[in-house]
Amino acid sequence: MSYRSDYILTMKDIVREGHPILSVKTKDVQLPLSEEDRETLICMMNYVKNSQDPELAKKYGLRPGVGLSANQVGLDKRMFVAYFTDFDEKLHEYALFNPKIVSHSVSMIYLPDGEGCLSVDRPVEGLVPRYEKIKVKAVDLEGNEVVLRLKGYASIVAQHEIDHLNGIMFYDRINKNNPFQLPENVEIKSLY
Repeated sequence: MSYRSDYILTMKDIVREGHPILSVKTKDVQLPLSEEDRETLICMMNYVKNSQDPELAKKYGLRPGVGLSANQVGLDKRMFVAYFTDFDEKLHEYALFNPKIVSHSVSMIYLPDGEGCLSVDRPVEGLVPRYEKIKVKAVDLEGNEVVLRLKGYASIVAQHEIDHLNGIMFYDRINKNNPFQLPENVEIKSLY
């Protein structure tokens, strides 16, 4: 299964929590990239961009999102997209194949309001600890290897999507006994 770049993904295409594909580690995308995989990733990016446009979101009934991983649309492939403006007004746009975190900071951060997910239709209370800075190796849409150094919100978004590709949901990282308790013995602060 794949998606053509002109196909308009909607919420009916998004796999919801409980579906087995969300709990498996996805398979690497074969290189060199196939046109099919490139088109699918472009299609996924279009969903994220459309979901942030109030008119298109209303027209197609899209929930706004900043990222989307392939297994969230039912594909066992290691790829994700992200599109958002950071708190310093910097636009981030990533369409990545085979992303891997190769290093991270010791210091951690979290979103004070918690995280959400297009595959989760319910509010989830709790804080999700994430590394403040990460270095990611991946392959871009042109088939080039890229190394990204991400910090702050961009780091959180990338970790959320890479977790998906590893079969981990954001709420798996919330403390089970006390959802608002943060890890001890580590420097951790709220993103804002």
